[in-house]
Amino acid sequence: MLADTLNAVSATEGIERITVVTGEGRAERLALAHARRVRRPPLEVMIDPDDTGHSEAATLGIIRALSHGATSVALLPGDCPLLDAAELGAALERLADRQVSVVPDRHGTGTNALLMRPADAIGPAFGEGSAERHRDRAERAGHRSVTEPLASLALDLDTPEDLEELRGRLAERPELAPATAEALAGLKLDAPTGS
Repeated sequence: MLADTLNAVSATEGIERITVVTGEGRAERLALAHARRVRRPPLEVMIDPDDTGHSEAATLGIIRALSHGATSVALLPGDCPLLDAAELGAALERLADRQVSVVPDRHGTGTNALLMRPADAIGPAFGEGSAERHRDRAERAGHRSVTEPLASLALDLDTPEDLEELRGRLAERPELAPATAEALAGLKLDAPTGS
């Protein structure tokens, strides 16, 4: 999933730098291999030795982005392999000053991405119910809060049902996430029941 996500992010207009924050060795190796293959935009890996969670990793990414002079950030998880570069690029183009765009999950309650200008507009607070929490934080900080539904970022992998949904979509269109489709094919799971 991370390979497909990184490929899409690398192909997105408006992305100037990619920082992968991880405490997982396999994700680190995959990201570094991607960085050797794809030189633009530059990619760096930050090790999160405590691997304390998504919000903490996102905060480390924000700090790193600010150290590079970033005026905006896109906080993305590695488990959204259907990410479409054109769709993300269009959302980044719509991002205005003093705006936090919350990209909800397919249930509408979680957050699968945060787009923020300035880069440190709010502290991320991912997890159950985070879409509303992020909108509330943005408004309390004096920023415009926008719900930005992006079809290609709606499905993340948290439950067996999410996996079944992904398998069904990739059975029909494996080109949407080729590395993920290949990995799923190698797992020898029961045939997907469809979506």
